[in-house]
Amino acid sequence: MNDTSVETLTIGDELETRTIAVLRRPGGSPGLLWLGGYRSDMRGTKAEAVDRYAEANGLAFTRLDYSGHGASGGDFAEGTISRWLAEAEAVFATTTGPQIVIGSSMGGWLALLLAAAERRRGSRRVAGLVLIAPAVDMTKVLMWDAMSRAVRKTLRDVGIYHTANAYGGEPMPITWRLVEDGEKHLFGDSLIEPGCPVHILQGMEDKEVPWRIAAGLVERIASDDAVLTLIKDGDHRLSRPEDLDRLTATIASLIAATKDDKHGED
Repeated sequence: MNDTSVETLTIGDELETRTIAVLRRPGGSPGLLWLGGYRSDMRGTKAEAVDRYAEANGLAFTRLDYSGHGASGGDFAEGTISRWLAEAEAVFATTTGPQIVIGSSMGGWLALLLAAAERRRGSRRVAGLVLIAPAVDMTKVLMWDAMSRAVRKTLRDVGIYHTANAYGGEPMPITWRLVEDGEKHLFGDSLIEPGCPVHILQGMEDKEVPWRIAAGLVERIASDDAVLTLIKDGDHRLSRPEDLDRLTATIASLIAATKDDKHGED
């Protein structure tokens, strides 16, 4: 870790201003960009495994804590998909050359949104996506649609609802502003055009993001190179040694597959 450096990035205007913590490892191309999950931080097990892979292979690696997460400033309760996506895009803009974007859970949704936005702008710098149990459209599919009428009423009236944490510890907060804002970013049943290869790793024992979500996602991705790997005994975290080995092998295969492409020239 002594080759990495922590930076801060201030984004947003007026009341939307927040300071984002960014951990950056210099190195070669293609660079790797990590987008973590809901309530996670950039020093988690999977992110650390990717950092070791980047170090061993001389690759640049960038990761961030969204506002309200980890070392970044801001109130978690003010977080929305729009805010966290803007932060991911701002950090992506500080990188150079082609990037393999690796998104875990909510980060998988943000990675697809980022890639689609870059494609619309005519940029080809997103050379590939590795999505780990991607929680695409989570504010609707995994939150709102899963709530009872009573919980929905509480969420609308109070503005926040705390649900049980699957891993113990403090309950997980869900805010009305998060769910309401999420409507702006839903893919729904529409075709998804990331403009690059997409490899998905999904545990079949995942209780938080059921594997059928990933299966349906592959059907909607407009890419000839959309690969889904199902891990029969894998849970949502996919943080066991064998899971981490599979993750880094997936990154390596994607890099090899895209090495001769011309991503990153724009």
